Amino acid sequence: MPRAETVQVRIPRLFTVRVMVMGVVTLLAFVLVFPTLRSYLQQREELRQLAAEVAVARAGNDDLTNRLKRWDDPAFVVAQARERLAFVLPGETAYRVQDPGSVADVPAATSSAAAAAASGAALGAANTTEPWYQVIWGSVLVAGSTSNGDATSGENGPAPTDGSSTPAGEPTAP
Repeated sequence: MPRAETVQVRIPRLFTVRVMVMGVVTLLAFVLVFPTLRSYLQQREELRQLAAEVAVARAGNDDLTNRLKRWDDPAFVVAQARERLAFVLPGETAYRVQDPGSVADVPAATSSAAAAAASGAALGAANTTEPWYQVIWGSVLVAGSTSNGDATSGENGPAPTDGSSTPAGEPTAP
């Protein structure tokens, strides 16, 4: 009787020790590297954003520096004084043009005090025909007045701000 040889066919194992060790090492490497890689990418994005903010701040700084350098030019300073403060050079005549829509029609025969009362100018409202320093002084006088009406305001209207006549106890304009 012939003996039949039995051939053993080995089924390859899919889960060997080598594969298991390699998987554990890969998992350990991923666990160790992932948080570091994530924080690295976040910091690079923050660095990119900060670089953009620095560029915007530098542009703003350059703009402000240029605006500051313009004040070194005497012609610019004179132009700003003329525009903002309505200054004029000695010998010049200053003219102020008013929009006819903003000025109420007042008969020419009335005085300036009656014109202010007729146009509805309140005690604290700025009179556009007076210089700015007289308007400020008038507001100082109004602020220092008492509420019972005996100092600067009364039934006769606001006190004059040109320093010609002041109520008793009030200082005169400098």
